[in-house]
Amino acid sequence: MATARNIFRLGRAVFCPTMPAMNLLVTGGCGFIGANFVHQQRRLYPQDRLVVLDALTYCGNLHNLESLTNDRGLGFVRGEIGDAELLGRLLRSEQIDAIVHFAAESHVDRSILGPLPFVQTNVVGTTVLLESARQAQIGRFVHVSTDEVYGTLSPTDPPFTEQTPLAPRSPYAASKAASDHLALAYAHTYGLPVVVTRCSNNYGPYQFPEKLLPLMILSALADQPLPVYGDGQQVRDWIYVDDHCAGIDAVLRRGQPGEVYNFGGHAERKNLDMVHALLELVDKPRSLIRFVADRPGHDRRYAVDCRKAEQLLGWRARWTLEDGLRETVRWYREHPGWCHSVQSGEYRTFYERNYAARLERAAEVA
Repeated sequence: MATARNIFRLGRAVFCPTMPAMNLLVTGGCGFIGANFVHQQRRLYPQDRLVVLDALTYCGNLHNLESLTNDRGLGFVRGEIGDAELLGRLLRSEQIDAIVHFAAESHVDRSILGPLPFVQTNVVGTTVLLESARQAQIGRFVHVSTDEVYGTLSPTDPPFTEQTPLAPRSPYAASKAASDHLALAYAHTYGLPVVVTRCSNNYGPYQFPEKLLPLMILSALADQPLPVYGDGQQVRDWIYVDDHCAGIDAVLRRGQPGEVYNFGGHAERKNLDMVHALLELVDKPRSLIRFVADRPGHDRRYAVDCRKAEQLLGWRARWTLEDGLRETVRWYREHPGWCHSVQSGEYRTFYERNYAARLERAAEVA
C-alpha cells in the first residue's frame, strides 16, 4: 500500500476576501502538464490550497515543483490513484473541494511495448479515484484526457468535435477512452459533477524527452541523430502548455458537469516540419534527421475543433506556435541540470529499447 508523505509544508495560504478559497487536489501534479498547471494556479489563485498527489514514476519529477517548495499553499503526497484507503483519508483530512485528474500513463510507444500498466492506471486507477470522489461528495472533478481517443483523420476531414464518436487505435488511447466513458458515467449515473477535457499535442517546459519535441531538442543540442518515425508526414495540432492549463482552469471554474470540452492550438503541422523548425531554432543541420521504422498503427492526423470552449468558456489559445517553440527551446537550453537528470536511468533504458534498433536499421539503409 502506498504511503502518504508530506514533503512541502501544508500551511494556510493568504486568502483573498473577494474570492472564495478552494482546496484542490491535483493528481499527477509532478508530471509535465500537471506541474505547469500547479505553477499557473499558484500564480493566479494564491488564496487556494493545492495538494499534489503523485506516484513519482519515471515521468513524475519533484524537481518540476522545486521553485514552490516554500509555498505554504501547496502540499505534496506521494501515492497512487488506485489506493482507495489513501484517497479516502486524503480527501477527508484536506477537506478537498475539487479534483483535477492528470495522473495517467501517457506515452503511446510505451503502451505498445506493454499495455497492462495503462489499463491498471488509466482505467482501474481512474475508477478508484472517481468512486472515492463520489463517496467524499467532491464538488467538481475535472478529468483530463486527449484527442487521441477520437482516432485518426484523413487530410480532408474536418477537426474532431466533442460529438465525434470515440475510435481509439492504440492501447494508450483505448485506456483513455475507457476512462472518459467511466468519468461521464459517474456524472450521469451518480450525479458526480465531472467535466472531461480533450486536448491536442502539448509542448513546453518540463516535458519528458520521450515526447517528440523535447526528444528532438535535446538530441539536436547534443548533436545526436533525430529519429523521425516513417516519412514524418503525420499531422498534429500543437498547443503550448500554458494555453491548455488555462483551458483546464476555465473548465474547473465555469465548465458544465457532464460535458466535454476540446482544446487545441489552431496550429496543425507535419511532424517533419516541426523538426525542421526546431533545427533552425538551435542552428543545427537537417542532416541529423534519421527516418526510422514507423510506430505500429501510427495515426496520420489529429485536429480538434475548440469552438465550444471558445464560445461557452471565453477561452482562447494565446501563444502562437512560433513564440511557443522559441520559449520551449529557451527553457531546455537554460535547464541543463533538469535535462540531465531525466535523461538518465529508466529513460535511457526505454530509449535504447524503442529507438536503438530503429536507428541502426536506418543507418544500414542509408
